[in-house]
Amino acid sequence: MARSLGELAAQFGCELVGDPAVTVSGVATLGNAGDGQLSFFSNRAYRKQLRETCAAAVLLTAEDSKDCPVPALVVDDPYLVYALIAAELYPPPPLQVGVHVSANVSPTASISPGAEISAHVIVGDDTVIGNGAYIAPGVVVGPRCSIGEHSHILANATLVQDVIVGRRCIIHSGAVIGADGFGNAKSRGRWIKVPQIGRVLIGDDVEVGANTCIDRGSLDDTVIGDGVRLDNLIQIGHNVNIGAHTALAAQCGVAGSATIGQRCMIAGQAGLVGHISICDDVVVGGATKIWKDITEPGFYTGGFPGEKDSEWKKKVARFRRLGDLVKRVATLEKRAGKNL
Repeated sequence: MARSLGELAAQFGCELVGDPAVTVSGVATLGNAGDGQLSFFSNRAYRKQLRETCAAAVLLTAEDSKDCPVPALVVDDPYLVYALIAAELYPPPPLQVGVHVSANVSPTASISPGAEISAHVIVGDDTVIGNGAYIAPGVVVGPRCSIGEHSHILANATLVQDVIVGRRCIIHSGAVIGADGFGNAKSRGRWIKVPQIGRVLIGDDVEVGANTCIDRGSLDDTVIGDGVRLDNLIQIGHNVNIGAHTALAAQCGVAGSATIGQRCMIAGQAGLVGHISICDDVVVGGATKIWKDITEPGFYTGGFPGEKDSEWKKKVARFRRLGDLVKRVATLEKRAGKNL
């Protein structure tokens, strides 16, 4: 859908530099944008592309507008406003409300007449699906689940059982939510399965990435707060509690009963051991392992970057001798103290 720059400036509080009658109907990068396409500039590394762009208009800050050769929408946070405008230009397709003939819906399930249940969906006993919800082809929604209004469960995702999803959530393809947590007791060298009887509670406006797994609680519930963002290929263990508006990037692993506060950012491949607590407003760097509680907001990182194998082996060899070195230094300090 095409929108004029004048309309967009008024709706999103932008200062317009240029012709308000210019229209845009799509978005593109600075280097690839052309007629009818809107772009944005928020990274100084792309200043050359900004100066050479052929976009119909660019979202940027007042400081950067002097380098823009085309009409500009001037805002304090170009990327944020870009996201809002892109959502306007690319609205989701309207729902085809109703239940597809190939769907298998339990007679005890409750389906809103304003929801869309697609082909080959399975809906279990006592499950509730709210108004405006979209259940894509191949989705399995097991017993005693609830899908909030206007939430989208995308193709081949699985909600095993006892999963409560809030409003306006997106569960991407292949996600598995509500599977048993990794609970086992050891007896005489053998593992005995511990029943997992908790639920998964997902708040409003949550997005769960493709092939991400969220285990149900063992006794208490696994809780994902409002506005949380989980990337693809993440493992969330049983009884984990993630605070509102926290984001985890791909391949993170969070072990059982860990608690993560609000507004945290956990970078890719980070790992959190079980039964620890992280306070609000913590940032964890990529591939960092967190082994104990974090009680102060800030940026935490650790790990060794890759290097030549020969150099790494030398450092490992030195590290293995570190204990002997500490002892030698302690002995020398003791001798030095006696001689003072």
